[in-house]
Amino acid sequence: MENTNIIIEIIGAVIGLTYLFLEYKCSVWLWLAGIVMSLFYVVISYNAQLYATAIIYVWYVFTNIYGWLVWVKRRKTSSEDSSGIQNVNRRVIIWSILAVTILWVGVYAVLFKTTESSVVLGDSFIAALSVVATFWLAHKFLQHWWLWVMVNAVSVWVFFIQGFYPSALLFTVYTVVSVFGYFRWRLEI
Repeated sequence: MENTNIIIEIIGAVIGLTYLFLEYKCSVWLWLAGIVMSLFYVVISYNAQLYATAIIYVWYVFTNIYGWLVWVKRRKTSSEDSSGIQNVNRRVIIWSILAVTILWVGVYAVLFKTTESSVVLGDSFIAALSVVATFWLAHKFLQHWWLWVMVNAVSVWVFFIQGFYPSALLFTVYTVVSVFGYFRWRLEI
């Protein structure tokens, strides 16, 4: 079973790198890669006892479909040379902070009472902030990259502690590329 887990993890990591490359390039195909990667990471996260993260990857399947639809619709209604990238506004930031706080506390409380996981705080944070980061990405808010820097950095720590080293390496790369992604997308505004 351990060989199967490492194979699933490596394949998931490769698909994850493909997803990140497509996101960096602002390609609508990132959403399809995101669906496939999410299915792999449901299994990986569950095996690592990252239950909130496993659930968030199930949720990602649906948000990747949503993101795909939003980007395709936006592409049909915007000019050819418009990237659609925009800055997040204050109202969205305030609602996002509220959403992350409520989700983090709620998910933490559920996991703390119902699981034996040793990384409940990090797992619940990853889940809560990922919800908002994905929403921001779907709407092409430039600043979504900074949310992913935080999610990815915490994910490195959580996967490393759980002994999932290929995933920890993947999220290290995600963290670095997220910084570069911000600056690349900023040029598109």
